[in-house]
Amino acid sequence: MNKKLPLLAAATALTLLSTQGAFAQKTYDTGVTDTEIKIGNVEAYSGPASAYGIIGKTEEAYFKMINDQGGINGRKINFISYDDGYSPPKTVEQIRKLIESDEVFLVFNALGTPTQTAVQKYQNSKKVPQLFLATGASKWNDPKNFPWTMGFQPSYRVEARIFAKYILKEKPDAKVAIFYANDDFGKDYLAGIKDVFGDKASKLIVAEESYETSEPSIDAHIVKLKDTGADVFVNISTPKFAAQAIKKIAELNWKPMHLMTDVSVSIGAVMKPAGFEASEGVLSAGYLMDASDPQWKDNEGMKKFLAFIEKYMPGANISDTNLVYGYAAAQTMVQVLKQAGDNLTRENVMKQAASLKDFIPDTLIPGIKINTSANDFAPIEQLKMWRFKSGHWELFGDIISADVGG
Repeated sequence: MNKKLPLLAAATALTLLSTQGAFAQKTYDTGVTDTEIKIGNVEAYSGPASAYGIIGKTEEAYFKMINDQGGINGRKINFISYDDGYSPPKTVEQIRKLIESDEVFLVFNALGTPTQTAVQKYQNSKKVPQLFLATGASKWNDPKNFPWTMGFQPSYRVEARIFAKYILKEKPDAKVAIFYANDDFGKDYLAGIKDVFGDKASKLIVAEESYETSEPSIDAHIVKLKDTGADVFVNISTPKFAAQAIKKIAELNWKPMHLMTDVSVSIGAVMKPAGFEASEGVLSAGYLMDASDPQWKDNEGMKKFLAFIEKYMPGANISDTNLVYGYAAAQTMVQVLKQAGDNLTRENVMKQAASLKDFIPDTLIPGIKINTSANDFAPIEQLKMWRFKSGHWELFGDIISADVGG
């Protein structure tokens, strides 16, 4: 009898077992293979919000760079991005197509509050990650009711809390007038300010005035607010109305501390039309570096970003914050996929997205970090104040966190 045969059989069995062991460590859901990860996205490439379309283009370019470097653990990203024209019915159609026809692994950084609200329940019922949404609504941070949904940028409520902390520190006896859009965006802000003011709110807030986006002019509201004797003006309005408010305040020679939402910090769309002189001294807060600002030229993260633009998006307008935003979001997505290793299930991706610890994308203002946990689905909850001076925004002060207690 050949004694080698049982040994050979044992060796073969052992090889088989160890191979099965290796395979067992790779766990995939729909949209993932040994060579590919399919990521879906919807973006407003047309319609009223088409200025944001560059975010999708930046993410596409970033994933191309990652693929050129060999992908993530050997897998290339197949980024499928559709236009929804910022129209909720179209969003529903495109998201269904991504999930049911294209069979994507997850949907990443899809744009817009009304559009993403339209698909939130559907994606959660399908258990397909609705990950790092490009919208500032605070409702995306609700892991208990929507465990498959997570935002990315600081929410409006987070920014409002930071403004309220700044007001309390600088003007503890302030008389605050709040001007806000009568919608979810405006109400989120109002709630954030009251989170921090707490039981002092009724003493500090002397007026709350809302406006409808259908109004042609908001001048009458501003006159009314000036007459309250407020010395702090919180301006929670979209670009067109923010510019009107700045202009009217200057005309009235009213000089309150003026805090304005970062939704309206565009120099081209707001500060220029309002007039640089009228805009002087307006305050806001931010979390992204401005790639066109020379103060960051020696920053390592900014150097990486500019090298990426030069190679993958030559000629792009680097003063458009949507580029540094799309880059930061894509870099965070890649980090989550790296952390997931070969366990590429949708459940594990959400678990990894909810375990980011002090992660710093290249384009965030130094000192701001991404942190998430199983019960905190808000990646960025820190901002730095900035002031409009001599035609541009200047950062000042320390990083402020949105914690209500801290």
